[in-house]
Amino acid sequence: MPAKPLSIGSLHFAKKGDAAAFLQAMLHRYDVGDKVGAADEQILRHALALHPEADVKVGCGITHFSVRSADFGTKCFWINRPDGTTEKFSYKACITG
Repeated sequence: MPAKPLSIGSLHFAKKGDAAAFLQAMLHRYDVGDKVGAADEQILRHALALHPEADVKVGCGITHFSVRSADFGTKCFWINRPDGTTEKFSYKACITG
């Protein structure tokens, strides 16, 4: 099966695995509890738009992204909304759709 290219905003990847590696490296640059920086936030907004449940995940909007604990001792990106609620999301789901 040939590799499937993927674009996340202005970033273009030759295959989905390259996009996954990029987002995983981004996640691991942050510690649990960190707020995601402005440049990475823009990339995450574009990635989140590819998520199959993007509308539900975004809800009433996004104030910022953070990195927090997830299931089984892992960490993941979280959406922080204007109403104070939060929602975790998987960057892998953004890539695989």
